[in-house]
Amino acid sequence: MTDTAVAPTETRAHGVGLTDAAASKVKSLISQEGRDDLKLRLAVQPGGCSGLIYQLYFDERTLDGDAVVEFSEGVEVVVDKMSVPYLDGATVDFEDTIQKQGFTIDNPNAQGSCACGDSFH
Repeated sequence: MTDTAVAPTETRAHGVGLTDAAASKVKSLISQEGRDDLKLRLAVQPGGCSGLIYQLYFDERTLDGDAVVEFSEGVEVVVDKMSVPYLDGATVDFEDTIQKQGFTIDNPNAQGSCACGDSFH
């Protein structure tokens, strides 16, 4: 007899990647907040010129159906179940150059984006 039951604490994985630069920046920002219970949540929501926008923020919650992966620096990335198909294969990076500073999302599922670069379809 094999046990096929899933433990209630088991979390689903998602296909989002996080670069070491992004993990370091997330860890630094969480440390600045003085909290160790925060996770990086990445979601896709309707909106923007092209139909969908990314949301990237800190969250202490893990909701039913969330997919969670822990990366280097102990950083956890959470993706809600509705966003997983849109974000599978995406990579979150952090750039800190003279031209640009901030998080970027390279998403192979995005078939196009608007001129402002904030939304995709």
